[in-house]
Amino acid sequence: MTNDIPLRTKKMLLFIMIIGCFFSTLNQTLLNVALTDLMRIFEVKAATIQWLATGFMLVNGILVPLTAFLMKRFSTRQLFITSMFFLFLGSVISAVAVNFGMLLTGRMVQAAGAGIILPLMMTVIL
Repeated sequence: MTNDIPLRTKKMLLFIMIIGCFFSTLNQTLLNVALTDLMRIFEVKAATIQWLATGFMLVNGILVPLTAFLMKRFSTRQLFITSMFFLFLGSVISAVAVNFGMLLTGRMVQAAGAGIILPLMMTVIL
């Protein structure tokens, strides 16, 4: 079976996936610098605010191995678009959050997208 995709298209697709993976990884750590400000804004303690990072990693850790199953059921394109949608939706929810619970929910949605994109990217490159 021959691969009829031109090299230029392959490079462009790889670049787009790398950008998506970059934003996913950036999203994991970007919030850490704002935790003290968020504690003040949402009037929560350090033990509560740390759930923004811990919850993200928990959901991410669950979805990374689950992605192997998803990759057998859905195409790479479907999973990439879905992961980018979750990252975008989670960012919107987080941006308009009026309370800590809404912000935490946004972070969990973002984590779902990040948990899909990371192993997907590694598999595509391989």
